[in-house]
Amino acid sequence: MSLRPGPIDVHAHWLPEDLFGLAPGSPVPPLRDHEGQLHLGELPLSIRTAAMSDVAQVLADTDAAGLGARVLSAPPFAFPVAEADGVDEFVGSFNEALDKVCRDSDGRLVGLGLVSLHDPVAAGKQMDAMASEAIRGISLPPLLGATSFDVAPMREILAAAAEHDLAVLVHPMQLPRPEWTSYYLVNLIGNPVESATAAAALTLGGVIDELPGLRICLVHGGGCAPGLVGRWEHGWQQRADVRAAATRSPREMFAELWFDTLTHDVSALELLAAQADPSRLMCGSDYPFDMGTDDPLHLPHAANIDDAVLETNARAFLGLDTGESDE
Repeated sequence: MSLRPGPIDVHAHWLPEDLFGLAPGSPVPPLRDHEGQLHLGELPLSIRTAAMSDVAQVLADTDAAGLGARVLSAPPFAFPVAEADGVDEFVGSFNEALDKVCRDSDGRLVGLGLVSLHDPVAAGKQMDAMASEAIRGISLPPLLGATSFDVAPMREILAAAAEHDLAVLVHPMQLPRPEWTSYYLVNLIGNPVESATAAAALTLGGVIDELPGLRICLVHGGGCAPGLVGRWEHGWQQRADVRAAATRSPREMFAELWFDTLTHDVSALELLAAQADPSRLMCGSDYPFDMGTDDPLHLPHAANIDDAVLETNARAFLGLDTGESDE
């Protein structure tokens, strides 16, 4: 697919209004518009409804942010995390709508689809159906119940994504815990912890060893994982149980993960850059959430990551032509 030149935001969300009811069995109430603002049930989300669902608004905001293109994925509350009748139909409806808006965007939008999380066989068939170049991968939560990517069914879904040469974007779901009921800690602490848990499952769980071709990105700069890599490395060196599932060190495998640059802090992004492979850092905005940014290029620029690098890295992640040759 020919994307418009310029930096690519790999972390942005979109959901058509006719799917505001969310996936069958959703643990959260349906979305609704109230005077132009998006609500989750009765909870206001501080999001313009148009920014989540109106493609014309998404494109205008993409241009205003100085981006060449945006990668759209479902908001995390739309993940089909429950085993329920109708999940396959919801997934198919979202992927079909996403494919159309991206194909009609004149190279300004590309998509990451949904899959049925509890059924790897169905997920594989849904990946087969992603024949359009407008959908370049899938988005997944870091946790499914009490499990992550090191065990079934999520490990099997990652294997299918690698087999289909699809990119994977991992987005936390803001899971509630009783000690996080105030100050929005369910997001401020919970989201980074969910992402770190996924990073640990991928590295200590040996997933990266097993699936060397997997292109998987942890958003929000990997959460708190960059600050924990040294601790994981020490545990792997000292304890047999930490080494049980992986043949290479967590530090080595961490450098094979992809990340967006939405760390909210330059020093945090510099720490991420020190632990990760610089060719696997990409622009991310978390558009249109209030914990995102209207200026997704500010942080990478402040950390001396330029637009050409951001574009090349994102194209490689998406499996698109980077414009480079081996000559």
